[in-house]
Amino acid sequence: MMLTETQKQLVKDTVPVLKENGVALTDYFYKRMLRNNPELKEVFNMGHQRSGAQAKALAGAVLAYAENIDDPGVLAPVIELICHKHVSLNIKAPDYNIVGENLLHSISEVLTIPMDHALISAWGAAYRDLADIFIATEKKIYDQHQNAEGSWIGWRDFVVDKKVQESAEITSFYLVPKDGNALPDYKPGQYVTLRIYVPALGLKQPRQYSLSSSPGDNYLRISVKREEPRAPGQDPGYVSSTLHKSVNEGDTVELSAPTGNFFLLNPDKDNVLISAGVGLTPMISMLNHLLAQTADPNSHPGQGGDGDSAQRNKKQIYFLHAARSAEAQALREEIATLERENRNLHVFIAWEEVKESDVQGKDYHLHGRLDLNAVPPDYLPKEADYYLCGPLPFMQAQHRALRERGIAGERIHSEAFGTGGVAF
Repeated sequence: MMLTETQKQLVKDTVPVLKENGVALTDYFYKRMLRNNPELKEVFNMGHQRSGAQAKALAGAVLAYAENIDDPGVLAPVIELICHKHVSLNIKAPDYNIVGENLLHSISEVLTIPMDHALISAWGAAYRDLADIFIATEKKIYDQHQNAEGSWIGWRDFVVDKKVQESAEITSFYLVPKDGNALPDYKPGQYVTLRIYVPALGLKQPRQYSLSSSPGDNYLRISVKREEPRAPGQDPGYVSSTLHKSVNEGDTVELSAPTGNFFLLNPDKDNVLISAGVGLTPMISMLNHLLAQTADPNSHPGQGGDGDSAQRNKKQIYFLHAARSAEAQALREEIATLERENRNLHVFIAWEEVKESDVQGKDYHLHGRLDLNAVPPDYLPKEADYYLCGPLPFMQAQHRALRERGIAGERIHSEAFGTGGVAF
C-alpha cells in the first residue's frame, strides 16, 4: 500500500512532536505492549527496558523514519542492521502486527487523538510500508540461514565446553552444539544471540555477543564482560552476571545462528583493527581469520631465506586496542602469542592505568587513552581497510582522527557496543 501525499505530510507534521515527546511515547508503547503481550518479555532486552535505552532507540528510529518518509531508502544501512538483530531473535512477520497495533494505540493514547483520526490512519499506512520493508529484508536473511550448511533458524542448544577467565571482568565461553552437528562458515566479526534463564527476572533473556572465535573452529566462543550496576542499588547486567556467576562447564545455553552486517570484507589487503574494552571480540575473530588466510605452512617466523621473504610479502595486519588497565585487557596471552608467531601482525596497546612492570621491555604501549597521533605512522596505511568497535564516544573519536589523517570514509567500518536495544 502506497502512502498518499496527504498521509506523508501528516507524518512529517508530527516531527516536532516526536522530537519533544518521542521517548515518552515509546516508553509508553513498550510498557503497553509488554503488559498486553507478556510473552514478548523473553524477546526484548529487559535491561534496556530498565535503563530506558530501548525507548530512546525506538524514539530515534521513529523520528528518523518520519523525517525521511519521502525517501526511506536512505535508512537502508540502519534497516539492514536492525533486520539482522530481528533474525537473531527469531522475530517473524506476525510479530509486526502486535507491534503495529500497540504503536498506533500508543500514539492515540499519549497524544489524546481518536483512533479514527486521519493522523492515526497515516501512521498506520506508514508503519505497514516500513514493516513490509523489514519483513522482506528479514526473509532474505532467513533464506540465507536456511540454505547455509551447518546454519539454523530459531534456537539451538549448545553446551559450555570450556569457561575461561580472560581478565578481571571478561570471561570466555567455548560453546559446542549439543546435537553434535556441523557449525556454519560464518563471517569473522558477526555475532550470535544467546538466550538463558535469568532467575532475577523469572524468565529467559536474549543478548547479542560478537564471536571471538573464527570460522573453521569446532566451537563458537563468546567473551563476555560482566556488566556492573550503573547506579547504587541497581542490579548488575542480567545476562552477563548470570553467565559469570551461574553458568558453568557442562551447562546448556540456547544460541541463534551467527549473523550481522559488521564483518571482515577483504582479507587480501592490509587491515587495521581498532577496538576498546570488550569491543576487541569481533577484532580477535577477524585477526585469527586473517592470520589463517596468510599462514604459510612451509615457513616459520624467524627463519631465514624464503621464509623471511614470504613474511615480508604478506598483507599486513595492525591491531590497535585500548583498555582501562593490563588487568582489564582480555585475551592478552593470545594476542602476544599471535604477535610472536606472525611478523605481519603489528600490535599497539593503550592502557589508561599503567604500572612500570606492565610495560617493561615493550615499546608498543601507551600510557593513557588511545591517541592515533601516538601510533607509529606506518601502522595507519591510507590504502588499508579500517574496523572500529567499542563504546560510541571512542568510535566517534577514532573515526574523526582517521578522517583527519586522510583515510577515506568508505574504508572505515564500525560497530558500536552498548548503544541501546533493537526496535521493530
